[in-house]
Amino acid sequence: MDYKDYYKTLGVEKTASKDQIKKAYRKLARQYHPDVNPNDAEAERKFKEINEANEVLSDDEKRQKYDQLGADWQRYQQAGGGRGGQQAGGGFDWSQYAQGGGFGGGTDDPFGGADFSDFFSSMFGGMGGGGGGGSRPRAGQDYQAELELTLEDAYHGGPRTLTVNGKNLRITIQPGVEDGQVIRLRDQGGPGRNGGPSGSLYITLRIRPDARFSRTGNDLTMDVPVNLYTALLGGEQTVETLSGPVKINIKPETQNGTRLRLRGKGFPVYRQAGQFGDLYLRLSLTLPTGLTEQEKTLFRQLADLRK
Repeated sequence: MDYKDYYKTLGVEKTASKDQIKKAYRKLARQYHPDVNPNDAEAERKFKEINEANEVLSDDEKRQKYDQLGADWQRYQQAGGGRGGQQAGGGFDWSQYAQGGGFGGGTDDPFGGADFSDFFSSMFGGMGGGGGGGSRPRAGQDYQAELELTLEDAYHGGPRTLTVNGKNLRITIQPGVEDGQVIRLRDQGGPGRNGGPSGSLYITLRIRPDARFSRTGNDLTMDVPVNLYTALLGGEQTVETLSGPVKINIKPETQNGTRLRLRGKGFPVYRQAGQFGDLYLRLSLTLPTGLTEQEKTLFRQLADLRK
């Protein structure tokens, strides 16, 4: 039976905090989740390894026991790999670590041999029980999912439906959500064990780039084309914002690249009703094309006047 380096599986140091372990687990679980990698046996294997590592390192009692074994593992191998309850020739007593029915993950394994390795079953198969096959209640597995939104979806919010593990879930998106933001739905994960609570569903929001607007926090920036004549002489122009059309005044002799600020026309502030960021307009001059001979003559006259 091979030793499982759970720290290496999650890519964390042995001194990692609970928060660091949780963050590493969630990142890897999203990457190798079966919903993201359908019919991928290797991804499924990695997903099981990640869950097993998290099962141990996120539990103080299991982690302490696992860390203690790590220091003695070489002695155990040198002793010939004593089996549960037997003392190997080198004097190493595996029974202080092994649990349940030996290395096969026997009937005392409350987690099932299909989900966890023999290594896990041997160490933790009967852990927490008061004899026989008893085990303390355990929360169900957390699920990971992603939901793609447009910038307008994130601006307006509203109900959305997604399918996780064959189950349709209807959720409400709050206006102002950000790319990468994670929403937690309690009791929508895997079922609990031995009467424990169900796990949670963590939904990562992905906002597609928008061709019109760029977002920085709650502020938006957009390019607004302005024709040469309006830029020279001034005038009104209508701009389409996410909240609807807005008329802006362009001063005479406006230069290319001029920035205008529209207060409160940016993105809604998440969970702060009535508060919005600002919209910045970057004016971009467009030159006329297809000039007639008469127009060219007039521009030459104008150029001569400016000499």
